[in-house]
Amino acid sequence: MSSQNIDVFLPVLIMGIIAVAIFVGALLVGELLSTRHPNKQKNTAYECGEEPTGTAWSQFNIRFYVVGLIFIIFDVESVLMFPIAAIFKQMNEMGNGGYILIVFLSFISVLLEGIAYCWKKGDLNWVMSYQKNKSEGSR
Repeated sequence: MSSQNIDVFLPVLIMGIIAVAIFVGALLVGELLSTRHPNKQKNTAYECGEEPTGTAWSQFNIRFYVVGLIFIIFDVESVLMFPIAAIFKQMNEMGNGGYILIVFLSFISVLLEGIAYCWKKGDLNWVMSYQKNKSEGSR
């Protein structure tokens, strides 16, 4: 590898060194300026001004995670629509606007099908009833 190729990476190396120096410097300044006077009140877990009761190990409803994952999936997919919208005018001027529109609408249809599936399955309901249906109760 020639020295001309190595010169290309010199700014990246300098920025990396600066980033590490800022990180280490911030840690050192925090360590030097912080005071350490632990007491019972400082060692308790902070929970909105309430006294913590019970153990930290508790079961959470899986619904929170499911709704969070659904949000992340559809949020990321909606972010993927931005590049298409950004180049649509240019592509339309080049004569490929129809193709881009079909791709865009098919992508939106996949999103709508996914939302409809989640809605039909009941994954978007915060409160689920665990009562048996009348048809199941008669068996």
